[in-house]
Amino acid sequence: MKIKESAENYLESILIIKIKKGSVRSIDIANELKFTKPSVSVAMKNLREEGYINMNSDGAITLTDKGLEIAERVYERHEIIAQALIKLGVDEATAYEDSCKIEHDISELSFAKIKEHLATHQK
Repeated sequence: MKIKESAENYLESILIIKIKKGSVRSIDIANELKFTKPSVSVAMKNLREEGYINMNSDGAITLTDKGLEIAERVYERHEIIAQALIKLGVDEATAYEDSCKIEHDISELSFAKIKEHLATHQK
């Protein structure tokens, strides 16, 4: 299941906001990603039409099963890659920033090997 990097970022942000706040609205996403409200509205319309999110009449946004699967996959990659970079001596801010770039392009094999390496080399 391949979707655009921007859509992955939106879905991951929805998941993160849901974890932090319990509910998600377009303005929360705009604030999190530092995008304009109109840009977020267009993206939410597209994600809704593609079956990745639901939006109720009050504007609350929830991930569909399909959207949640992608959001969780991207979020896991983000966290694990950041942790690997931190273990290599990269400062936390840089590790998370770089992780956000890498998470979309890394192969399944490379990611699995990083994950496996971290699991077997925990302190």
